[in-house]
Amino acid sequence: MEGRRCVMAALSDDMLTVLTVNLLLSVSFLSGRPTGCEEAKGFIFTAPREIEALSGACLQIPCSFTVKPQHKFNPRRKTFGVWLKPGAPILNSPKNVVYNSSQLKNKYDMNITGNLREKNCTTVFSKINSEQEDKYYFRIENGPFKISALCKPVNVNVRDSAWRPRIEISGDLKEMNSVIITCSALTPCPQSPPELTWNLEPDHRRLTEKNTDGTFTDKIQKNITLSDTHDGFNITCFVRYPVDGGKYKVAKAEVTLSVSYAPKNTSASISLSEDGWVNLTCSSTANPPVSFFTWFRNSTNGTMEVADGDIYGLNITKEGIYYCVATNDLGNQTSLEVHLAGQRKGNIQHEGPYKRRVIISTPVKTSLVSALFIILVGSFIKILMWFLKVVHLSPEMPQKGVVLPLRTTVSKCESEEVMFDMRI
Repeated sequence: MEGRRCVMAALSDDMLTVLTVNLLLSVSFLSGRPTGCEEAKGFIFTAPREIEALSGACLQIPCSFTVKPQHKFNPRRKTFGVWLKPGAPILNSPKNVVYNSSQLKNKYDMNITGNLREKNCTTVFSKINSEQEDKYYFRIENGPFKISALCKPVNVNVRDSAWRPRIEISGDLKEMNSVIITCSALTPCPQSPPELTWNLEPDHRRLTEKNTDGTFTDKIQKNITLSDTHDGFNITCFVRYPVDGGKYKVAKAEVTLSVSYAPKNTSASISLSEDGWVNLTCSSTANPPVSFFTWFRNSTNGTMEVADGDIYGLNITKEGIYYCVATNDLGNQTSLEVHLAGQRKGNIQHEGPYKRRVIISTPVKTSLVSALFIILVGSFIKILMWFLKVVHLSPEMPQKGVVLPLRTTVSKCESEEVMFDMRI
């Protein structure tokens, strides 16, 4: 009888111990502040503390664990993984279990894709939704060895819209520099990766990189040698995530290139004013903008700097060959030469690839030429009438083929000899 009492007392002590352990674990689990973490027991669980999912898409949770030698974890035994959510007491409570690899049917559409015998507990949600946003706790069961990672829950957040891709450019954005342009997108589920496209040439590289926390990123990359034509170019990258129902969720990112380059397309132009002055204008494109313009004049004594600034005003009588130089922090460029000749009728002639001959005529000179032309025509008519009158009154006609020279004074400044070939 006394022995029976001893046995009952021992059983009562054991039951009390189990109940105490269960109670402590339950309180620890529900409060979110465990009193005894798994690391202290030799179980080290590794997974992201925070992970974000896209509603309707799959989600992979990278997961692994290690067990210290004092625990009897035997990879030859059947090993099961369990995922639980907060709620009822964690031990022996089916209400907390959302997935158990030992069962064919589970509350959530999940699957442990890692090899548990190799301590890989990577898990995939097939089609996650916003109602599954919560904290998840992992538990390993290997024969008599069973332990839960109460101190390291995985906090899963679910969003409705796709993540924007990220555009990165490595290198200095200067002309002639070679840079690498990368567009990357978060890959919550490498089994169903996103599709990346952009408005650059399609000869790019595709790659998938594993991040330090075990998640993945998909990328496309392209090498480009920069020139001034890339300045202001807008790069647009699109990403498409496959979701439930054969649909896609799409997002995009844009980046405008700002490429530095020395002055380009530098040119000199001429405009006339009514007061007899000429404006020479220098123009150029550059990034950063042109800091200053300089005008030069070629003469028999050599090249002389004549002015600063993009506009140079001078009198029309200052004939010569002019050109300008545009300068910024990266270099300079010289325009074509322009030849200013103010005493002749206006036209433009090209003199080779580096010179341009510009002859200027003002409205005053044009009027003078017109007046001289009218005088010449009037004089010609008078001479012709006089000649016909002389021929009509003269008793002797000139012989056939005789050329009669006639001279008339056109103006005080000029005279011109007009020859009429009167062949009878």
